[in-house]
Amino acid sequence: MGRKKITQWTRYLTVVLSAVQSFGIAISLQKAGDFVNTPGPGFILMTMLTLTTGSAFIMWLGEQITERGIGNGMSLLIFAGIVVGLPRGVIDLYQKASTSAWGVFTAPAILMLLVLMIAVVAFIVFVERSERRIPVQYAKRVVGRKVMGGQSTHLPLRVNAGGVMPVIFASSILALPQMLGAAFHNNKVVGPVLDAMKWGEPLYTLLYCLGIIFFAYFYISIVFNPNEVADNMRKWGGFIPGIRPGKRTSDFINDVLTRITLVGAAYLILISLIPEWMIAGIKLNHLPLLGRVFENLPTWITNGLGVNFYFGGTSLLIVVGVAMDTVTQIEAQLIMRHYDGFTPKSGRIRGRRTW
Repeated sequence: MGRKKITQWTRYLTVVLSAVQSFGIAISLQKAGDFVNTPGPGFILMTMLTLTTGSAFIMWLGEQITERGIGNGMSLLIFAGIVVGLPRGVIDLYQKASTSAWGVFTAPAILMLLVLMIAVVAFIVFVERSERRIPVQYAKRVVGRKVMGGQSTHLPLRVNAGGVMPVIFASSILALPQMLGAAFHNNKVVGPVLDAMKWGEPLYTLLYCLGIIFFAYFYISIVFNPNEVADNMRKWGGFIPGIRPGKRTSDFINDVLTRITLVGAAYLILISLIPEWMIAGIKLNHLPLLGRVFENLPTWITNGLGVNFYFGGTSLLIVVGVAMDTVTQIEAQLIMRHYDGFTPKSGRIRGRRTW
């Protein structure tokens, strides 16, 4: 019932956010010159109705993919939208190489970008596969004439249990002030605040990091309940060596989960900010009081390299994370049906006979 209630409120919040963002888009289109032939309340209402309806349909389509397909439906839709832009990024990088956009440093810069991208992808795969294994011992029990239990196993806790969801939530929330920036740009009070929250600004980066940390803990608190895990272990005669069953076990799991979630949030922040800094730079010279100190920094630090090959922003993390989760779930489905792995040499469990 709790999950259903959270899903229900999520749908309501999606519609509200879509209406607010579509209002900002309509205002921006009206101020874009002669783009709109008949500006006014009718155009704003029609734009809000069209975009909000489209968002609701995409939300429904993502839920249908989640229920009847493989993987998270909304993440797969975002994944498809990002991958579509990959050829454009490759062409942009090729044009920079052919025109020597960075002068004599063009060839070393492109080589460094490719090496860094491969290293970041490998780092993402390594962390996504990492987990903290808590040893669990099950006591022996006599059931009839059989002795049950007495085995040692472990409780796996993923370092990044939330996956890409904290990044998606944080970026979606911070997209709202950018939409309102066009409507309240000339306001003397709200305008400077919205300008400071633009993409690439120090305030945006700070709020982005805090949002990722908050949603990482929020997401893990929804999907994982230490009290329930400790209670199930106690019912089946399991215990963590050196930790008493019950409340002590729950507190121990919660402490471990708190520490590794902070590590996972820091990993998400690092992976999310590296591409953004390469595209938009670190605008430390826009700080209110300390901006003069950073005015002499090179332009490639403050304004970035303008590279689109890096998928942009958090896209690289979403692409790699969703691809890994989808392959894992496909492999789990194949193992469940055929007792065989996704690939012939995957090392998974095989049946004795092949039917």
